[in-house]
Amino acid sequence: MTNKANARLIAFEVLADVLQKGEYSNLLLPRKLRDSHLEPRDRAFATELVYGTLRMQGKLDFVLSKLSHRAIEELELPVLVVLRMGLYQLQEMQMPPHAAIFETVELAKSVLGKSTATFINAILRSFQRTEIHFPSGDGIPDLAIRYSHPEWVVRALSEARKGVELSALLEAQNVGAAPVLNCLPDLCEEGELQTHGAMKVEGSKRAFSFDGNPGDIPAVREHRALVQDLGSQIVVEEFFSAADDGTNKSSLRWLDLCAGPGGKAGYLDALIAHGEFVANEISEPRSKLVANVLRRGKVAHFDGREFSSHLGTFDRILIDAPCSGLGALRRRPEVRWRRAPGDIAKLQQLQRELLSEAARGLRSGGIIGYATCSPHLTETKLQVKRFLLEHPNFVRLSVSKDRADGDGDLQLWTDINGTDCMYLALLQRTD
Repeated sequence: MTNKANARLIAFEVLADVLQKGEYSNLLLPRKLRDSHLEPRDRAFATELVYGTLRMQGKLDFVLSKLSHRAIEELELPVLVVLRMGLYQLQEMQMPPHAAIFETVELAKSVLGKSTATFINAILRSFQRTEIHFPSGDGIPDLAIRYSHPEWVVRALSEARKGVELSALLEAQNVGAAPVLNCLPDLCEEGELQTHGAMKVEGSKRAFSFDGNPGDIPAVREHRALVQDLGSQIVVEEFFSAADDGTNKSSLRWLDLCAGPGGKAGYLDALIAHGEFVANEISEPRSKLVANVLRRGKVAHFDGREFSSHLGTFDRILIDAPCSGLGALRRRPEVRWRRAPGDIAKLQQLQRELLSEAARGLRSGGIIGYATCSPHLTETKLQVKRFLLEHPNFVRLSVSKDRADGDGDLQLWTDINGTDCMYLALLQRTD
């Protein structure tokens, strides 16, 4: 079997497990590639095939609906996976048809059998002969098909953007994100990253872009530098500097309430030179990941909705709340298809409970940083509005002037800021 064939087989196995077993591509694919003997070029091909097929699933299914007399719902999932892979190579990667079709059919023979491979060959040959017309309007249904997002996600993003042009954001979420590194203060020297080809990100404090495997850099392997989206770094920096009015930070107690897998906790830990820092994670396996990146702080393992009675009170509490993840669709492409509108209500309730418990565990004058990797208004603005109505002893603080929106919050956008769509609100207790 050729390297390209091996790459396609790995891509098929990952896609099938993501769709059938609920695996996450950004966790499963690196493991598969690490165990393979593929050359870097073929690893890159498998990576593009997996992430691209997942991102463009809706658009590919639209094309498939024009080519097959069988409804998509009637197709067995492994058959659908191979068809999507083939169409992605033809339509999005624009590979030579003879190569894309031949190799896809060969893959189908090995994983599905000759009879099914004949059906797949017919569909892909039909694509060559058929002119596909995509909707060209700016309505939500048209945008959903053209940019391969569920309609409810497009609608939610449109509401959050408040009339700002949407297509650039949808397009940006279909482009993979290159790794961004965080050169942790007092632990990592910038030259260590630059020696390996990392480039300083303009306008950031510690961020470096890197076009390669972060694991090749010793500082990353030793947890002295983190792989961390620029948006997450900005959230930590804004939270750390909140109400920085000369208060003696050496006496402050800090808590990261939902710390796993540890990126923001690791950065906070490096910034907090003095004072006490506790990083909590309800999941025991994830709490071990948090422990790997801490130097000064300690790890706790409890339900963030029930902590204030045994841990005492804190001056600063970061809530990196469990959320829909709609702000990281370029990084976790299957999330757009895995989430449903009903999930938002459940997450909203969890977020509300975490905020309420944090309010009970916060000292007078203390600050909550409420963050989500989602721009969905129910998880951001509306959640904060409800909290302030229920807790009149809190006020909203503004993030730094150049990053604040009309409410004083931070809302980053992939197309505008080059980051995940991170959100942060700062809430201070006044009594």
